[in-house]
Amino acid sequence: MTARVPALATLAACAALALGATPARDAARARPARASASASAPDAARAPAGADAAAFDSLGFRLALPPYAFAFPGDHASHPEYRTEWWYFTGHVTSGARRFGYELTFFRVGLPRAQASRASAWAARDLVFVHAALTDESRGRFRYGDAARRAALGMAGADAAREHVWLEADSLALDADGVTHRLAGHGPGFSLALALASEKPPAIHGADGVSAKGPGRGNASHYYSLTRLATRGRLVVDGDTLAVEGRSWMDHEFASNTLGATHAGWDWFSVQLDDGRELMLYQLRLAKGGIEPLSHGTLVRADGTTRALSLADFRIETTGTWTSPRTGARYPSGWVLRVPAERLAIALEPVVKDQELVAASMGGVTYWEGSVRALAGATPVAGEGYVELTGYTGRAPY
Repeated sequence: MTARVPALATLAACAALALGATPARDAARARPARASASASAPDAARAPAGADAAAFDSLGFRLALPPYAFAFPGDHASHPEYRTEWWYFTGHVTSGARRFGYELTFFRVGLPRAQASRASAWAARDLVFVHAALTDESRGRFRYGDAARRAALGMAGADAAREHVWLEADSLALDADGVTHRLAGHGPGFSLALALASEKPPAIHGADGVSAKGPGRGNASHYYSLTRLATRGRLVVDGDTLAVEGRSWMDHEFASNTLGATHAGWDWFSVQLDDGRELMLYQLRLAKGGIEPLSHGTLVRADGTTRALSLADFRIETTGTWTSPRTGARYPSGWVLRVPAERLAIALEPVVKDQELVAASMGGVTYWEGSVRALAGATPVAGEGYVELTGYTGRAPY
């Protein structure tokens, strides 16, 4: 979903955490620098001479404006001319009778270019964050980890020439075949190494290559998903190595805006149905109550064609709540998603109630991101998905 990275006020705290480490501490982590077009390219955030200044924000980062024509596999790579970017993977895998949900997300946040242009090997153009989470659905356990590094000295980076994002040992890379995405990630007591191959073309969200998030110029992102990725690989859990297979979902989004003061947070849904269809819906909650009229979604048919959904085309009904024992946040917990024109009524239930993350690397950003089962009325499980809920511990810091 939109803007999974902190707003400008929170970014200062994130920068302090990621950049506050001394060279002596970071030197122990440093590796020979990997090739990264985003790290070596000219200042991508400075508006080119003669360019339309209205196409850039006050810091010189490009706004997400229509029209935008996606081109693949090139658009899987980093876009350093935009301030924020994320590659988000969730999925469900099995090993024998054991079943797991996972999340692995990489974030890139562009730093003010005056700071990035310092003549120092420690200077960085970007911060890179990673969140990794594992839901052991068979044993009812959820665990997660997060980290942040400056994109310097090879410790972390995002390549603008090809899909390659890394933070130390955690990484995302696209094989030379242009099809296979390889993930490596870890958290407390677990690690994963997965190969993902898309079974459908990318689903582009919004109109003219732009997913609008609010009124006003540039209050939008460029946003697409790979909604059904065949997944195989290895999962290590508490020392046990498991061969796993299943299916995954990828979101990739880049923009230079943040949500306005009128927004309190959002509820985002991704569902993979057993009949071969997928559904992405989100609703932006307004601080004064109600839903942002530009909230929208996409239905992906079994053949890969898509149907854009406006807020009038769907309904999200909450069927229960859960209160976090750590933060006191009261989250929705259980939903029915309705798309009347498609005769869809999907009941969602969390596989584990507590799937709340508190990201220390982002200054304590707190959200609920978890695996859900999709049921159609009284029939057996009709699919699986992930739900993301933000802004329930106060206004979303995004």
